[in-house]
Amino acid sequence: MWNKIVFGALWLGFISYAFFLAPPDRPDTLQLIIDLSTGKWTGINPLIIALFNLMGILPMVYACLILIDGKIQQLPAGLFSAISFGVGAFAILPYLAIRQSLSGAQVERVRSNGIDRGGIIKLVDSRWLGVVLTIGASILLIYGITQGNWPDFVSQWQTSRFIHVMSLDFCLLILLLPVAIADDINLRHFTNPQTIKLLSWLPLFGALIYLCIRPNLIDATNTSTQELV
Repeated sequence: MWNKIVFGALWLGFISYAFFLAPPDRPDTLQLIIDLSTGKWTGINPLIIALFNLMGILPMVYACLILIDGKIQQLPAGLFSAISFGVGAFAILPYLAIRQSLSGAQVERVRSNGIDRGGIIKLVDSRWLGVVLTIGASILLIYGITQGNWPDFVSQWQTSRFIHVMSLDFCLLILLLPVAIADDINLRHFTNPQTIKLLSWLPLFGALIYLCIRPNLIDATNTSTQELV
């Protein structure tokens, strides 16, 4: 219950801040978004380029967590995940508010019987996807930090609603990752889950490392086939 109140209040507060307290939009915002989306990056601060592209990687990280969670809870996690690629935490927060923490019975059922790992679930459960996301995030962070113009970024953060809200969205998504990871850890067979939970609190890379090392879930389809045989 408290999770629903906290995440719901945080969602409403973030929406209110973004629309009423963040700096106003700049006339060139739409063109900037188009240029960032189409790869026309000449003249754009590398920090902004890196941040924009990281905001594409973070929803993929969440997809690796909430699509599996939604499969267990029967929530339309795919819808929230798809929308998060455009609006980030504005879509993730309501999902975290609506979802129920997994019961002990649900966790044991998945750990024993598995889930259907067909289609997209097999992809997001793959450790190779975690490796790809880790490499991509690392390249973007190195590029942005080493090549970026920090004074220019601070200036744009203070004067552009798009840059301002996107930066806060990025930070919020990172802060929420341990919450999204918590139940996923319980579903898997770790020898030392407490250490993994501590790892998940490492900003961004804790989640990325987690996706690279987590054991695959048992495939319920294969389990059922073996039982029939």
